[in-house]
Amino acid sequence: MARRLLLLLLPIILTSSATASKNKSSSLLPLPDGPDPCSGRRIHIRWLPARFNTHLLLYCATAFPLADPDSKSTPACASLANHGLGPRTHNGTRSWYRTDARLLEPFFHRRLLERACLVARPAQADAVFLPYYAALDALPYVLHPDLLNSSALHGLPLARYLARNQPRVLARRHGHDHFFLLAGTAWDYSQPHDAEPRMYGTTSLLRLPELANFTVLTLESRTWPWQEHAIPHPTSFHPSSLPRLRSWTARARRSRRTALMLYAGGVSRPSRPNIRGAILAECANRTSSKSNNVCIVVDCSAAACALNPVAYMRPMLRANFCLQPPGDSPSRRSTFDAIVAGCVPVFFEHAAARAHYGWHLPRGRYDQFSVTIPKDSVVMGDVRITDVLAAVPADEVARMRERLLEIAPRVVYRRHGSAADLRESTKDAVDLAVEGVLRRIRRRVSALEDGHPDAIYELEDDDGAH
Repeated sequence: MARRLLLLLLPIILTSSATASKNKSSSLLPLPDGPDPCSGRRIHIRWLPARFNTHLLLYCATAFPLADPDSKSTPACASLANHGLGPRTHNGTRSWYRTDARLLEPFFHRRLLERACLVARPAQADAVFLPYYAALDALPYVLHPDLLNSSALHGLPLARYLARNQPRVLARRHGHDHFFLLAGTAWDYSQPHDAEPRMYGTTSLLRLPELANFTVLTLESRTWPWQEHAIPHPTSFHPSSLPRLRSWTARARRSRRTALMLYAGGVSRPSRPNIRGAILAECANRTSSKSNNVCIVVDCSAAACALNPVAYMRPMLRANFCLQPPGDSPSRRSTFDAIVAGCVPVFFEHAAARAHYGWHLPRGRYDQFSVTIPKDSVVMGDVRITDVLAAVPADEVARMRERLLEIAPRVVYRRHGSAADLRESTKDAVDLAVEGVLRRIRRRVSALEDGHPDAIYELEDDDGAH
C-alpha cells in the first residue's frame, strides 16, 4: 500500500526544479523596459537525496500506527493520497480531505513546484528551499526506544550533506537564504543536545548550529528564536476553485447557530485545576440544565477527530463561539478549523495564536474576529465563560463572523493544481508563507551586503499587509 501510494506521489514531487523553473519563469518574462515580475522572488528548490524526503514516506506503514495507536479512522498510508492531503472525506467532495498534518511537508513541496519564478541555479535565486521532510525524518528518533538517546542527531546527516555537496551554495550567504518546513511545533524539535535524560518525543533539530541561519516554518514557533516563524495548522478544507471556496463560505455564513459555544478536544479531567477542566465543568453544568444549547462538547479523545473532520466541523457550524484552550502547547489546529467554520475563536492566552501567525492573521486586529478571556480568571472561578459570551451583542457576533470568513482563505491550504480563478483571486497559506520568507530573507541579505551582519539578529518581524 505504501509503495503504491508513493508511486503516485513521485512523478510530481521528483519533477526537476530546473524544468519547473524553465516553464514558470518563461511565463513571467519582463516586457521591454518593463518591471521584472520575478525580482526578489526567485526560488531555487535544491535537489536532495531521496533519503531526506521521498524515501521517508515509506515509514507510514510502521511509524504512523505507532505514533497514533488509538486512531482507527484512516489506514496509515492512505494519508499519502492526493500528494499528502489524504483521501477525500467522501466520494462526492472535491474540497474536503482526511489530512494528516505531518504530511504538510510533501504537500508544501508539491505546491512550491507550481510557483512561478523558480530557477535552476542557486546563484540566480533570492531564496533556496530545502525539500527536507523533517517531521517524518524525526519519527525513528521519537518512536523507536533504541534510538531515543540518539535524538540529538536528528538533522545532522542533512547538515553534513549540505556542507559537502556544493558547499558554495551554503557559504554564499552563510545559510541566511535557505528555508525549509517543519510540520510540527518548534518545542518538539528544540531539546538541548546535552539533555539528560533525553525527553521522549522530541529531538534537537533546531539546536543544530549548522542550521542556525536557516528560516524554519513551523506550526508553532517559540517567542525568541529569530529564525522561526509559524504558519497555520492545516485544516481538512482544500478547495480547488473559487466557486468551491465561495460555496463553503456561503454555507458557513448562513448556517443556523443554535449553540452559544463549543469545545472540541480531549475530555479527560485533569488531576489539578486548569483551563480545560474548568471548561468541561462549566459545559457539564450548562448542558445538564434546561438550556441545553449553551455548550456543545465534541469528544476528540483517542485521536477520534484527527482525520475525521465531519466529527467537529458540523457541530462548529451550529455554534457561535469555539473555545481554544491551550493543551500540550499553546496553539491548536482547532483554531483554524473554527475560522473556516465561521465560529468565533475564544482564546485564553495570547500565545494561543496572536504570538505566532502574523503573516496570516492580523496581530493588531484580533478583537475584530475573536474573544480573549484570561484563563486564570476562569480557573479561579471569578469569571464564567458563558456569561462573557452571552453578553456579546448578536450584531457584534455577526460582524466577527463576517471578518472571519474574509480572512479564512489566508489560513486555508488550497489544493495543488487548483484553478486559475482561485489562484488569482486570493492568497492562501502557502502563498503568504513564501512571501513572508522572501521578505525576511531580503532583509537579512541586505544587512549582510551593507556590512551590518549583527543587524540581522535585531530585525523585527515583518507581518506584511492585511
